[in-house]
Amino acid sequence: MSQDFNPPSPDLKTFLDRVENVYLNDPDFKAAFDAAIKGVQPRPEDIKDKVWQDWTDATVEDLCTFFDAWYEWGWDQGVHDGLDYIEKFSWITYRNDAGMDFVTSGPGRDMLADFTHLQGLQMDDPASKALVDQWIKELGPKKMADFEPGDWSTFNKFFIRELAPGARPIDARLDPGVVVAPTDCVINMIVDDLTDSTQLPVKTVTMNVRQLLDGSDYASCFTPSGPGSPGGTAVSCILLPDTYHRYHAPVGGVVVEARDDIGGLYYGMKDFPALLDKGNVGYGYDYSMFDDFRRGYVVFRTPYVDHEGKPDGEGHVALIPVGLNSIGSVQFHDKFRNITKESTPVPVEKGEEIGYFQYGGSLNILLFEPGRFPALQLLMGQRIGVLEETERSDFLFRNFRRTTPRRVPPVS
Repeated sequence: MSQDFNPPSPDLKTFLDRVENVYLNDPDFKAAFDAAIKGVQPRPEDIKDKVWQDWTDATVEDLCTFFDAWYEWGWDQGVHDGLDYIEKFSWITYRNDAGMDFVTSGPGRDMLADFTHLQGLQMDDPASKALVDQWIKELGPKKMADFEPGDWSTFNKFFIRELAPGARPIDARLDPGVVVAPTDCVINMIVDDLTDSTQLPVKTVTMNVRQLLDGSDYASCFTPSGPGSPGGTAVSCILLPDTYHRYHAPVGGVVVEARDDIGGLYYGMKDFPALLDKGNVGYGYDYSMFDDFRRGYVVFRTPYVDHEGKPDGEGHVALIPVGLNSIGSVQFHDKFRNITKESTPVPVEKGEEIGYFQYGGSLNILLFEPGRFPALQLLMGQRIGVLEETERSDFLFRNFRRTTPRRVPPVS
């Protein structure tokens, strides 16, 4: 982080003073902000007032006023309001390369990292207990029955609440051929023929596995072994704001490599609303951008079995927790931190807890070797979804876009 925003701001006033001072005294910050504002796009026709912010001709004073309102709003945001200000801010980057540059590099990036840290302090403040009480009331006794009562004296403690015993039984715990969901999520297949080529379009997305795994040698497990060979499969598991935010091992075996300290971006989506498009969360989204977002990864070595249940060798599965927007925390438990190829592999059971996200948007990306995870497959009687309340559906699945995605190709 640049000296202008280091050490992190202890309070909102310090942060706002820093933003104004940097704009006045750092010509690079001023030029980047002014270019971002110059590139702001007109309001799309289908955007509701609730999530629209007009950044046309905005000044640094307008930016500070927005941050002030965002911070104060944080004390009383409801369960169904958690993404409003994130989307309002995202109109700076919507189809705006200069806006992307501003929030993903230099002092602009550091400014957002500082504000994210400040939001984390806010959610650790005992005053956030009032927000906890509001969420408990809005979630209702049916959903809250899934969780073990604990020390919920701050919102962050509540956000990483633990499941009650028996609330999420692990399916086929002893069958190595069954993969389980790593967390409560909306699951979406991204692509079933991964490539190692940088920014290569594959179907509707671009996916660079080596970047996502930060150059790990294990990336080659999920990409073609040679010309004409198939690639592996990537699956997105997107966490919704009001659900469980701990993540677990999707398979059993051993962990052969793990890190939880990669990347530092939290904002910077060309079309943030398209991430939650039309109820098909994440479909067709450009996942190559996540190589710079705050994230970790875990590589599992897991046994394979054939159709008769007999051993069929072993292979690898990767879990990549990605922190988005207000997320400043991708936390692994000590057991799974900093495992290298030179370390002794760490045993892991299917369903064992790996870590958690603190407040913000987040997702897990699962990677599978070629030919090993061809489709999502369910058995009769297993859960495939929920009949939702219309308010929650409108907020989480239909609030942002009712038309086709406005995704544009990534900038090379």
